[in-house]
Amino acid sequence: MNQRTQLFSIAAIGLCGWLMLLHAHAAPALPVGGMCLYPGQPDSERPRITAYLPEAGSATGAAFVVCPGGGYGGLAPHEAEPIARWFNTLGITSFVLEYRHAPGFHHPVPLQDAARAIRTVRAYAEEWGLKPDRIGILGFSAGGHLASSLATHFDAGDSSAEDPVERVSSRPDAAVLVYPVISFVAECTHIGSRTALLGADADPELVRSMSSELQVTAQTPPTFLMHTVADTVVPYENSLLFAAALRKAGVSHELHIFEPGEHGYALGQGHPVLSAWPNLCANWLKAQGF
Repeated sequence: MNQRTQLFSIAAIGLCGWLMLLHAHAAPALPVGGMCLYPGQPDSERPRITAYLPEAGSATGAAFVVCPGGGYGGLAPHEAEPIARWFNTLGITSFVLEYRHAPGFHHPVPLQDAARAIRTVRAYAEEWGLKPDRIGILGFSAGGHLASSLATHFDAGDSSAEDPVERVSSRPDAAVLVYPVISFVAECTHIGSRTALLGADADPELVRSMSSELQVTAQTPPTFLMHTVADTVVPYENSLLFAAALRKAGVSHELHIFEPGEHGYALGQGHPVLSAWPNLCANWLKAQGF
């Protein structure tokens, strides 16, 4: 662990203790150094978000929660902070989500963490200078499955909850899915992600319920999808299936399929073709009011 990571971890631990005392009475500070999502949990069970802020004067009030990939068995660093920094160039505040995953955690824990992240940002939007109706979610690979899962399994919140965060909706206002795992039932599924999340012998109904293309409704948020034909890890049929479901449900969406590019290229920096997708996404986000 480098010195910067150690400082962030220390800051998060201190902030979590502070939140245990003040959570019900005051909004926490914007979590630039990291903030635990569930005050009072032990360190080993501490999902958290870390905020990255646009330059002063450039913020649009929009925010995105970033879900790195990693096959539900880890978190890919190149799909975390660099993505948050890119959002910042668009004036968008971003929150990298460190969600719990295998081997220690399985469904529904990652989905609960993603929902909690959206709720937290929305619950404190006014205090943090954000717009509660401009909070999106982005995910890569298995993180894309997590993002698509929340886009299809959100709820309106529990108005009777003692915790103010749990009273607000977990619905993202937009979803960006980059080479996402989508289907758990089709031939194109990524077996490793499905097994890590649900186990090798999961009930078929559970598998079906977590196959995102089968859960799309008219309430699923507008979605941007990006994939490549050359992806042999998570075939591009995953994005095609989700796009087809969005079209059938009448949900606004944009789909880009590039030919070159193996799995895991993130922003595609330096690639003569893939480096174009962030600008395409930025234009789409602008059209969506982000």
